[in-house]
Formats: sequence, structure tokens, C-alpha cells
Amino acid sequence: MSYQIITDSCCDLTESQLQQLQVTCANLTVLYKGENHQNFSDPAAVKAFYDELREGVTATTAAANPDDWASLMLPVLQEGRDVLSIVFSSGLSTTYQSAVIAAKDLQEDYPDRTICVVDSQCAALGQGLLVYHACRKRDQGMTLSELSAWLEEHKHNVCHWVTVDDLSHLKRGGRISATTALVGTMLNVKPIIHVDNDGHLINCAKVRGRKAAMEYLVKRFGETATDFDTVFIGHGDCPEDAAALEAMLRSRYDIREITTGYVGPVIGAHTGPGVLVVFFMGTQR
Repeated sequence: MSYQIITDSCCDLTESQLQQLQVTCANLTVLYKGENHQNFSDPAAVKAFYDELREGVTATTAAANPDDWASLMLPVLQEGRDVLSIVFSSGLSTTYQSAVIAAKDLQEDYPDRTICVVDSQCAALGQGLLVYHACRKRDQGMTLSELSAWLEEHKHNVCHWVTVDDLSHLKRGGRISATTALVGTMLNVKPIIHVDNDGHLINCAKVRGRKAAMEYLVKRFGETATDFDTVFIGHGDCPEDAAALEAMLRSRYDIREITTGYVGPVIGAHTGPGVLVVFFMGTQR
């Protein structure tokens, strides 16, 4: 390949998936129980992380820094190839700014190479879905300039529809008040969240009960989905709910493939156990 696609660990693709796609990955960091951990995707380790959250452990997160990006970009440039980085939303992290800094510094040493950094304005497996489609376009023969233009044109078609089960984590992150969290928990209120075109998490609806929340996600899929070949579902250690959501989608729509995976620790630290998300290509976010 004349160029290498690089992303970061907030894409929530597993090591196996990244290898199959021939993508390299910069790591964000999660701090809990007094130790720094690289954001990880191994299912057993992610499940253990969510068990820790259920026990009351709190976690904080840190962006990938310019050195992290440079360490992945530099070997590619030294091989005489170009770089396309697809990065976690700038609306949620400084990881994108770090990638831009690394690219600018390296461009001075490699003026004949192209280093393109795309702000995905996506998160979790939404970012993973964008990376997946980028790899398909690369394999179909798109040049770096063609693919970077395609990404800019289509990244806002990656829909993220989210429901959160445990309101305490949204309260801790300042996204809802303590009173809202208390009353919402008592009334079994489940917030519906999506990612907007600036890459921010936006509260957009409230429903009563988990089943109603899942119905809402399915409804939003039906209203805007344009690609019924590839759909991703992410979950915060609630595989039974993820399977139920998949069954609901399949019962109403002719979807060729649904890929299910964990919401990784960097996002899960802020959404908590039980988060459930459907990611798909649609007419609009």
C-alpha cells in the first residue's frame, strides 16, 4: 500500500480486527485503582473493567499525545509511504490536536510525503465503522487524497444512537445534575444520547425503561439508515441486551451483517456499565 491508515484505540476495534484491516493504532490511557492502563479491547479485560466500575471504582482518561502519534507515523514515512490518520472526535478529546501536532512536526522532516489527519468526529465503534469503510475504499483502490475527501464528505453520515443504564456516571461527568440522576433512577428514566456533527455527545430524549430505550434506537435506525450491509452494536458489558437489540433490528430490517463489540474503557469510564449503542451509516446524524 502506498499509504498507511492509522487510528486510535477509541475506535474500539479489537486487535484481530485491526490486523485484518491492516490498521495501526495509537493508545489512549485509562487511570483507575492508582494505575495507568492503555485503552484495551480484549473482551475479558474490558468485562473486568466494567465489574470494577460496578464495585464503585472510578476511572479517568487521558488523550494520546504527539509522541504516541509520531511513533506510529515515523516508521511509515521512513519506508517512503504516506499516512492517513482517522482520529477520535475533537469534540470529546485532545487526541486529534495531538495527531495534528505530530503530523506538522514530521512534515518538516519529510516534505515529500503526505500526512493527512482526519477528525472523525466519531467515537467508539462509530469511529470503528468509519475506519472499516475507509479500509474498504482503500482496498478498492482509492488514493489517499480521494479517501481523505470521502471521509470528510461522509463522516457525518456515521450515526451514533446511545442509551445509558446507570445515570451516576453521567452525573459524575457533569452531563446531568445530581437531582436529575436521582429522580431519573427512581423513575427508571433512560436518557437517549447521540453524537452531533461537531462530535459532541448530546442528550436528546428521555424514555421510561430499558425496552423503550431500545425501541427508540431501533426507530432512529429505521428513520435514517442508508446502509443495511454493515451495522455495529457496542455495549458496556450487557451482551444480552446487545443480542436483544440485534434481534429487534433483524426482525424489522433486512440487515446483512451486524458486528457486536464492547464499548472500551475510555468511553465506558464516562458512560458506565450497561451503555448500549447502535452505529450505522445514515442520511444524517
